[in-house]
Amino acid sequence: MTALSPTETNPPMPTRESAVRRIESQLACAGLCARREAEALVAAWLGISRASLLADREQPVPVEKIDGLNEWGLRRAAGVPLAYLTERREFWSLSLEVNPDVLVPRPETEMLVELALETSAIAAHRNEMPAVLDLGTGSGAIALALASERPDWKIFACDRSAAALRLAQRNAERLAIDSIVWQLSNWFDSFGNRQFDIVVANPPYLAAHDAALDADGLRFEPREALISGSDGLADLRAIAAAAPRHLKRGGRLLLEHGAAQGIAVRELLVAQGFAHVVSHLDLAGHERI
Repeated sequence: MTALSPTETNPPMPTRESAVRRIESQLACAGLCARREAEALVAAWLGISRASLLADREQPVPVEKIDGLNEWGLRRAAGVPLAYLTERREFWSLSLEVNPDVLVPRPETEMLVELALETSAIAAHRNEMPAVLDLGTGSGAIALALASERPDWKIFACDRSAAALRLAQRNAERLAIDSIVWQLSNWFDSFGNRQFDIVVANPPYLAAHDAALDADGLRFEPREALISGSDGLADLRAIAAAAPRHLKRGGRLLLEHGAAQGIAVRELLVAQGFAHVVSHLDLAGHERI
């Protein structure tokens, strides 16, 4: 792959546009969405917005920035998620810090936030704010999104990874959100008999030998946050089995699952005594929640 070189004899100073084109070429060879990702990558490395990059394409790139920009391009072409390079990902209009300790938040997971906000009326008859638990919070994306919309809710968020929990707490501090109780816990294990109005979870749901694990990006994300037994349903079963003890009467359990797991998840929920089991479609038309 062709790389920018600051060592050529009196080379022309690369511009932002030429830098984007070089990175775009690297990413295209890897089969990625080259142009937009190249723009995002160059803008992030230069510490400017994408709008600024596009508005002044002929601005020269400082020579001292070139080697690092080359490295980012090569790492992204190798499959490292852009969010891990920039250490940032937007979710629900919140800028979150992310790193390889957590999954990169996906747009489809925002549906969990939407549905939790829609079902909040279940606590209204008790004249109290809903108590909400975000299981396996990772970067804190779901809990922070809910808290940003409903700062008066009683929100708890847990993860079995101490590193993930520290990252989520850093995100909360940076966003000045202090209404969430953070708990180190493997699902419900650390919550005793506490009950909630709403429980949300985006648990691991890939089978151990799922080919998707080798797809762009996923192979760099934490396996413990992706794989759930031989069929991808082990964690969903565990949550469904324990949730009835931790839900108030009329409470709701909202689960994200794989695109082909809708029937299996509905069946395991019904087997645990859940009523009004409904699947919600993502923007691609797949059963997702």
